[in-house]
Amino acid sequence: METDNNLKYFRIFPLGEGFEVWVGKHSEANDLLSFKYTKQNDLWFHVRGTSGSHTILKIPEDFDGIIPKEYIKTAAEICAFYSKAKNAKSVPVAYTEGKNVSKYKGAKSGSVVIKGEKVIKVQPGVPD
Repeated sequence: METDNNLKYFRIFPLGEGFEVWVGKHSEANDLLSFKYTKQNDLWFHVRGTSGSHTILKIPEDFDGIIPKEYIKTAAEICAFYSKAKNAKSVPVAYTEGKNVSKYKGAKSGSVVIKGEKVIKVQPGVPD
C-alpha cells in the first residue's frame, strides 16, 4: 500500500487477496483519488443520480484474471453507503475502469466524465 500524507483523505477497506476499496472523504479527495491514485485497470465507482464519494476497487499489481463479483458488489455497497442515497433500499452504482474516467478543463472538484460504465444495484453498507 502507498504511504504518504494524502492517504488521510481516503477511507480504505481491505477485502482480501490484495484487493482494497478506497473512498474519497470530500470533493477534493475525490479528484485526488480519481486522478492520482487510480490505475488504468482499477475499477472506479459512483452512485447514479446523486452526489457521493468516488470509490475505487484497487486491483493488485500482479493480478491477472477476472475480478471476483463479490468484490465488485462490496465496492458498490460501500460507494452507496458514502452517498446521499445511503438510506435507500436499492441504489444504482455506475462503475468502469479507471482509464475511462476523465475531467473537463475547468470542471469543479469532484466532477468527472465516464464512459463504458456498467451499473449494479446494491443496498448501501460497509463490511464488518
